[in-house]
Amino acid sequence: MSDAGILTRIRGLVGDHGQLALDVATLPDDADLYDAGLSSMATVQLMLAIEEAFDLEVPDRLLNRGTFRSLAAIGRVVTELLAATPGR
Repeated sequence: MSDAGILTRIRGLVGDHGQLALDVATLPDDADLYDAGLSSMATVQLMLAIEEAFDLEVPDRLLNRGTFRSLAAIGRVVTELLAATPGR
């Protein structure tokens, strides 16, 4: 999957699980999702949705605000995890 495809999928997941007060389609890739209304509870729901959608596990070392701060940050993490997964 291309980086653009990953980011598009993440944008959809944030829209579905991020519980933002605004339309995620209007956010730049580097916009702060916490400033846009992402809560800690929604972050957990988003993480679980990302793990399921991309068939991966977010390791403990990446369970922090920085990982979920923006669409671009999430995209970098997903790309990294997919690249590190054997058979992909």
